[in-house]
Amino acid sequence: MKLFDVYPLNNIEIVKAQDSSVWDADGNKYLDLYGGHAVISIGHTHPHYVRRLTEQLNKVGFYSNSVIISQQIELAEKLGNLSAKPDFQLFLCNSGAEANENALKLASFYNKRKKIIAFKGAFHGRTSLAVSATDNPKIIAPVNETENVTFLPLNDELALDEAFKSFGNEISSVIIEGIQGVGGIREASKSFLQKIRSLCDQYDAVYIADSVQCGYGRTGQFYSHDYAGVEADIYSMAKGMGNGFPIGGISISPKFKPWYGELGTTFGGNHLACAAALAVLEVMEKDDLMKNAEEIGDYIIKELKQIPQITEIRGRGLMIGIELSEEYANVKKDLLFKHRIFTGEAKPNVIRLLPALNITKEHADQFLTALKTELNK
Repeated sequence: MKLFDVYPLNNIEIVKAQDSSVWDADGNKYLDLYGGHAVISIGHTHPHYVRRLTEQLNKVGFYSNSVIISQQIELAEKLGNLSAKPDFQLFLCNSGAEANENALKLASFYNKRKKIIAFKGAFHGRTSLAVSATDNPKIIAPVNETENVTFLPLNDELALDEAFKSFGNEISSVIIEGIQGVGGIREASKSFLQKIRSLCDQYDAVYIADSVQCGYGRTGQFYSHDYAGVEADIYSMAKGMGNGFPIGGISISPKFKPWYGELGTTFGGNHLACAAALAVLEVMEKDDLMKNAEEIGDYIIKELKQIPQITEIRGRGLMIGIELSEEYANVKKDLLFKHRIFTGEAKPNVIRLLPALNITKEHADQFLTALKTELNK
């Protein structure tokens, strides 16, 4: 049997990882400023993380949600406090797509409606309803096609107003990334998020804050949406939540009243997943990583603004997009193979930085020096 060939691969095999460094099978060391799609939030193989998982595995690795799992209760309490949402409720699952599926489903259960507003450039996942709310027709199979999702321009308050005036009483939910990742690090404005909150209140629709990539402390706030000064009804999360261990979840406003069987999962919230997520939150709190994300992110952005070849810089904290002109299309590849620095990309020509929240100024300077070298050739 061969692997189903759906991933374009770099000819690199990572065999060791520590902090913000990874090593390939030939012993070459790389600086990781991408963290496997914003997944590595506290650094690779963090000692506390490894210890937490090892201790849990030596006790019990898995049992189903048919019994009490005290780690889930501990995780909910810690997550509520660190995210400043202590009165919210937590449902645990396995991934960001699954988190968004459950958020959209919960909203529809709540108001008995079907229509969803999403935004151009959005990416919410690859599963059935999540992919239908994703602005990429190429990955929407015929079975996923639905007339229930309407795409509006990001930050277009007039278009949003008009949509609610036209069919507001049919709208179940509005789902939006605080900062679009795949869409090129494009940020929802404060006034736009405030408008979503206002219209959802007026029409009893549900405001879903997709925080899968832009959340979990990456911008210096726990949820990037909260910089607008309003709360969402549901926050979805996953990538940075388990530092590489598969886990996702939705943080749910107290206005939602659960009933048995409403949502469900086999593996979500298992003992090992909770141990991983607790380790992440404990390190984030102890080392004040949200503050570090803000400070190092501000430093990188400030330095990038001094580089004239860059077309535009977008993002906040450690979610940064660097837009380059077509003549610099090979820079990302050169950073990887010449300077051994992993970065991400967004089409057509945006370099994405999504490093661990505990990167240092030295890591930042290593990247900045390499970038300047490539742009000044």
